[in-house]
Amino acid sequence: MTVVPRVVLSAPSSGHGTGALALGLLAALADRGLAVAGFKIGPDQVDAAYLGLAAGRPGRNLDPRLVGPERVAPLFAHGAAGAGLALVQGTMGLYDSIAGRPEAESTAAVATALRSPVVLVVDVAAMGQSVAALVHGFRAYDEQLWLGGVILNRVASPRHEAMLREALDDIGVPVYGALRRHELPPVLPPRRHGMGPVVRRDDEALRAVRRLGEAVAASVDLDRLLVLARSAPELAVEPWSPAPAADPPTGERPVVALAGGPGGSYSHPETAELLRAAGAEVVTVDPLRDEALPAGTRALVVGGGLPESYAEQLSANRRLCIAVAELARTGRPVIAEGAGLLWLARELDGLPMCGVLDATGTSRDGLVAGYREATAQSDSPVAGAGTVVVGYKQHVAVLTPRAGERAAWSWDGGAPEGFVWRGVHASQLAPHWAAYPEIAARLVAAVGADAEAVA
Repeated sequence: MTVVPRVVLSAPSSGHGTGALALGLLAALADRGLAVAGFKIGPDQVDAAYLGLAAGRPGRNLDPRLVGPERVAPLFAHGAAGAGLALVQGTMGLYDSIAGRPEAESTAAVATALRSPVVLVVDVAAMGQSVAALVHGFRAYDEQLWLGGVILNRVASPRHEAMLREALDDIGVPVYGALRRHELPPVLPPRRHGMGPVVRRDDEALRAVRRLGEAVAASVDLDRLLVLARSAPELAVEPWSPAPAADPPTGERPVVALAGGPGGSYSHPETAELLRAAGAEVVTVDPLRDEALPAGTRALVVGGGLPESYAEQLSANRRLCIAVAELARTGRPVIAEGAGLLWLARELDGLPMCGVLDATGTSRDGLVAGYREATAQSDSPVAGAGTVVVGYKQHVAVLTPRAGERAAWSWDGGAPEGFVWRGVHASQLAPHWAAYPEIAARLVAAVGADAEAVA
């Protein structure tokens, strides 16, 4: 059984300010000295990273499509261990689903699985008493959902706030806070920088989170919100564990470098946990600043959260590019997801990259994003040929050719994609390793086999 105070923050649709409010709530409560944990529903690693920055512990994704609905509650229990409050930020509208499966993958479905109250954030800038009809509709739509109250955003004036509170009081819905139109300003670094400002712990990102915390602390009744969160019942689930089914190999722990920085990695937090549990020593390498791989590196993992917008910095770090190319040339495992594939290419938009792959990257207009159910086309340190995984891809740049002589994946409606060469597995598709813990075990085993071959 898992006991942790918790609340899910959602909205009628995107654009109501849920993200800024979630960061502000975590920062405000952390500033009080409360241990807090942040989660993001869906595949958005950027939002999860900022939630982690606000909470002071890794932010995690709860994505039923990537990890399977049955793993959502155990992963939550694992990530929320020891927290005095866990805040789960929803995606899109409360009953929406990116993949069109709201009964299992919407914010409402996750909230129900977590037995958590939901607080609805409503942008009321152009709304009066109709807020009561809106909220009542969301509360009545699903009898299994626990709508615990609302937070009003972009309130025009004290008179406007009083009108809204009276309307919601008539239907018995608590109001936990009201923020004026200027109180949640767009202070976060540009979205194109992705997880970068968090991973690097940039001053701009730290200041932004602190400012949002101050705004929320002044406008939201944190004590009443904590009472709601503490009313959540026990969760009858065992926390997820990265421990493998079999004991990991004993002896020297091989060094696996994980791309990241002082604020974390570009992978899901569970990736490092799985690698350690499989017997690896995990160390961080910053692809933008470090000029060499960590001493003794036997494998490299570049997670799917590496932003494409840092092409110039990646290219400029020639010494590290050479070291990565040498690691790959010697047959050591190099796993690159998302923009990591572009980093291994010969060049990206005319800028020289690592040159591991005989391919060229080019940025185009428009974003390619979505889930893929993919089948492994070649044996590699990630998967055996024929293995089926669900992954997520989001990119602007494309690679020519799309796949190497040995492709990484194939899926319905698309040509084979990615590259497998010696110990390299590179693809713009990124699975969540918590759903496939065998990836970490397979990678560490590949490192061990490589060491025996060298010996």
